[in-house]
Amino acid sequence: MSGSLPSADAIVVAAGRSARMAGIDKLLAPIAGRPLLAWTLVALAESPQVDRIVLVAAADAVDRLRAAAWLPSKVVRVVEGGPRRQDSVAAGMAALEMLDAPRDPPDDGVPGGNGDDRIVLVHDGARPLLTTALVGAVVAAAAQYGAAIPVTPIVDTVKRVVDGLVVGTLDRAELTAAQTPQGVRRGLLRVALAQALAVVREPASGAVDGARIWTDEASLLEACRIPVHTIPGDPMNLKVTTSDDLELVSRALLGRASLRVGLGDDSHPFGPGGPLALGGVAVAGAPRLIGHSDGDAALHAVADALLGAAGLGDLGRLFPAGPATPAGIASAELVRDVVRRLAEAGLRPASVDLTIVAARPRLDQWLDPMRAAIAGLLGLPVDRVNVKASSGNLAGFEGAGRGIAARAVAVVEPRL
Repeated sequence: MSGSLPSADAIVVAAGRSARMAGIDKLLAPIAGRPLLAWTLVALAESPQVDRIVLVAAADAVDRLRAAAWLPSKVVRVVEGGPRRQDSVAAGMAALEMLDAPRDPPDDGVPGGNGDDRIVLVHDGARPLLTTALVGAVVAAAAQYGAAIPVTPIVDTVKRVVDGLVVGTLDRAELTAAQTPQGVRRGLLRVALAQALAVVREPASGAVDGARIWTDEASLLEACRIPVHTIPGDPMNLKVTTSDDLELVSRALLGRASLRVGLGDDSHPFGPGGPLALGGVAVAGAPRLIGHSDGDAALHAVADALLGAAGLGDLGRLFPAGPATPAGIASAELVRDVVRRLAEAGLRPASVDLTIVAARPRLDQWLDPMRAAIAGLLGLPVDRVNVKASSGNLAGFEGAGRGIAARAVAVVEPRL
């Protein structure tokens, strides 16, 4: 839950065959070192409103995608889709229902809970330029109205053509282009899918024709007489269907891929016992630093700098000093987790500059081992890491020899 907005689950439909891409699987087309589908999933996972994602893929891609290292942690299932869009959405919905089956009441009445009022988003795997703002707007509108979709106005004159001849001009004032994600309360989507998958023997009954192919969820909901609210879409939220679309989206994503810089600092007083854990090495003969973890102020500063550069919060929020974080945990484990989180966001460390301020112990002989240890943790060449020390000039608690402080500048870049 973020603010007053409910949380949601998402189904990403990626079971198509890229018929207009001249034999290229558009979802796996590489952009800045990772597949287009990875960009889509990361964009969706970045939304604080999205708790879980089910990825629906073609049968021959399921195993490969389940093993993909670039899947965000919010992707809880990868399931096989069907020949029609509604079949694929139904497969994703079934996966969500199975996840909640042991604890899911029929209707908990709380938007964002696990019952019929919980919001489900359905998003095209080929729309990687999704923003968290659009996700939040769809979730809010779906929670309020039951179902909502983003739409953009049609600016060109629209003609109706038969056999190559213009037979009419449509009033574009009443026309819009539908986008995804499309949001709907789970109970409503369940009802609509049940009708869509049923074979209708009595058309006069008003039920949905089970033989039809619904190109989006809104058209299915409309056929079931479920009102669908519209909100302003995003003109940049393009769907890749042709090679030209792929080129446009690639340029946009590459434009977003830039270096980011973050700052981190930490300090700890000396305590009883030893050895001193600092910069990923054990400094023999020096007292350890007091902390919930092993007290490695240098690695904490590096981790905070990386998180700051990536916009992923701070170490204290991710690993609070409490039962959720094991007491005495090695700070190297925390750094490894931070690197993993960066990877999920499509980023990686590029360089680190670390300054350690300590009147004691003398650190000259330990700087190169620290440099090597940090480079190893971050997966960087040693020449991308700099570690230096200062005595503190007798200023502050570290200058007085009562503890150690560390400050780091980190640069992160898109994963290639």
